[in-house]
Amino acid sequence: MPKVAKELGALAVSKLSEPGMHPVGKVAGLYLQISASNARSWILRVKVGERRREIGLGPYPSVSLKDAQTKAQAERDKISAGVDPILQRREAASRLKASQALEITFQDAAKRFMDAKSSEWKNPKHGDQWRNTLRDYAYPFIGRLYVRHIQQEHVMQVLEPIWLTKNETASRLRGRIEAILNWAKVKGYRTGENPAAWRGSLENLLSRPSKVQKVRNHPALALSAMHDFMVALRGIEANGARCLEFAILTAARSGEVRGARFSEMDWQNAVWKVPGDRMKAKKEHRVPLSSAAVSLLKAMPRAKDQDLIFPSPRGKTMSDMTLLMIVRRMGLDAVPHGFRSTFRDWAGEMTAYPRELAEVALAHVKGDATEAAYWRSDVLEKRRRMMDDWASFISRPFPSGNVISMQRTA
Repeated sequence: MPKVAKELGALAVSKLSEPGMHPVGKVAGLYLQISASNARSWILRVKVGERRREIGLGPYPSVSLKDAQTKAQAERDKISAGVDPILQRREAASRLKASQALEITFQDAAKRFMDAKSSEWKNPKHGDQWRNTLRDYAYPFIGRLYVRHIQQEHVMQVLEPIWLTKNETASRLRGRIEAILNWAKVKGYRTGENPAAWRGSLENLLSRPSKVQKVRNHPALALSAMHDFMVALRGIEANGARCLEFAILTAARSGEVRGARFSEMDWQNAVWKVPGDRMKAKKEHRVPLSSAAVSLLKAMPRAKDQDLIFPSPRGKTMSDMTLLMIVRRMGLDAVPHGFRSTFRDWAGEMTAYPRELAEVALAHVKGDATEAAYWRSDVLEKRRRMMDDWASFISRPFPSGNVISMQRTA
């Protein structure tokens, strides 16, 4: 036990001025430390186990002599109980830092999740949809909440206002919140069940999307109007018009056609091989070209070092809006994608071609065995005949009177 110094009173302590360590008594090892700049603070010098410690007790005079003595005695009591005050403080500081490191807001978590997963998204538009829906609907309610604090009622605050009026958006938003909170749980930022999960959770509080969403088909042009439309379309001298015409002739999706390249064309066999990275199903799709489609392609100019068949004025991939504006300027209530529906109506109502043949032409056939059967070379030729008939149909005036079925054998 160290020797206790002579006890000083508050007045005597206030008069100390020499730089150094001044024992003040009452509690062994308690000193007033005065620096060369006259800064003053309380220090408890003590031996803890085999180590000597200097424990700071605060500045003087903010911490009075009486308070310093109380603090010093408390520290000595800890030591007597087998606690090292310095290690205790370090552990507390470490726990505090660890706790603070786990305090991440939903908005910060969302940004980190999107940064980590953006390489998996199909295109920049997908990322914009994530950012915009979270910004507009989620962040105002839960953006500043720590992810570990987010409960089901918070998720409901986000979803309920738009669940009935904008259900498709709300459903996608729910899935995005669920994914972000799953990421946060794996990273250790939260524990417990995911409050945005549908099964066993929100399905009991919200109407099923299938009961809320209205089926919205892409506005399509009637079969009876196709001939007049094609005449008008072929009268427009623009790359966009030719791109839309080729899309109609092949019944392909807009993105597949806008990205079409000369190098994808098998001229000898009149087949367009669309690579999987531009297909919805992520599998290569072969399109047998009708005579009209081949003639259109051969008439397209090809600039040096340009592989795109229908480039924009800047030589880039044409925007989907270009095709839409062509249809709108022609005064039609239709969208480019709707012509695929028109083709399907024609195949089903006015021809004897099997339903599966039209489905594979639209790249709708799923299942390896079925798809493989409809990719055989003989079936490819049947599809070519179907596309020739389609090109012929849209180039002639619509038959008057009863609907005439085309009896060509598939």
